[in-house]
Amino acid sequence: MITYKDAGVNIEEGYRAVDLIKGYAKSTMNPLVLNHIGSFGAMMELPEGYKKPVLISGTDGVGTKLEIAFKMNKYDTVGIDCVAMCVNDILCHGAQPLFFLDYIACGKLEANVASDIVKGVADGCLQSGSALVGGETAEMPGFYPEGEYDIAGFSVGIVDKDKIIDGHEVEEGDVIIGLPSSGVHSNGYSLVRKIVTDLDEKLGDKTLGEILLTPTRIYVKPIQKLMEKFKIKAMCHITGGGFIENVPRMLPKNKTAVILKDSYEIPEIFKYMMNLGVEKDHMYNTFNMGIGFMVCIDKSIKDEVLAELQAMGEKAYEIGYITCGEEGVCLK
Repeated sequence: MITYKDAGVNIEEGYRAVDLIKGYAKSTMNPLVLNHIGSFGAMMELPEGYKKPVLISGTDGVGTKLEIAFKMNKYDTVGIDCVAMCVNDILCHGAQPLFFLDYIACGKLEANVASDIVKGVADGCLQSGSALVGGETAEMPGFYPEGEYDIAGFSVGIVDKDKIIDGHEVEEGDVIIGLPSSGVHSNGYSLVRKIVTDLDEKLGDKTLGEILLTPTRIYVKPIQKLMEKFKIKAMCHITGGGFIENVPRMLPKNKTAVILKDSYEIPEIFKYMMNLGVEKDHMYNTFNMGIGFMVCIDKSIKDEVLAELQAMGEKAYEIGYITCGEEGVCLK
């Protein structure tokens, strides 16, 4: 008799993975979730207080940063990256994340590894105020190499229609405030893996492997607090394409963001990569260069916004301003 296990799929290991994962998912639940892990679909009612609620969604993965996790045999942070890449994006439109779903694919399921990944997902959900309402773990022998995983996620958030942030009110003279990244985050790792060959090499008091696995920052809670007190005209999550591709996404036509490169200290990991031969201009078109999130505000409230962020324990920098023009972004 031929079984599913003979084909490379271990059902018992899948059951064990689910048992390990359930506790992490349960820790993210809130009263809006109407059912539990194991149903065919997740149910969540909308919170009260919204006059014209709009749902905003986003999906993303972790990309080739996962190869660093494979080599380091460390899987409990990449789930945070997956959540961060989704919730930071929908945050740019003023959305409060509601729930999250994940998808993990592998060649051979190892319950402990899957559990570590979902632990990171749950950590990211708690950091963003999301409920981890479901997901899928797919074991596909012969399709993925054994020992390798892929992970993707999907986030849904909510915002009142009249509070959607889309950049249409951005004006000449507005100020751009930058919040620091935690490092490389989750973009540009195909280039990172090409130039960084020794993950055990020290840079400061950490190895390059440890630095490169630092999870992506989740900006939801400080930005939500900021939105409660101040009018934010536009926001930008610096992901793939760096400053060059992402900053123009928050602007209306005929407006240019002037970014002052010397307005903050570039983290050592980016200086290290430039020393390996990556041109500075290319760095700004690939990486976040130390700024993971930007907000655009009226210059009249600049000092108050910076003071509020500082009171939250956030480092923040005035990194640029808005002018009229067609360039989208200008680095000075």
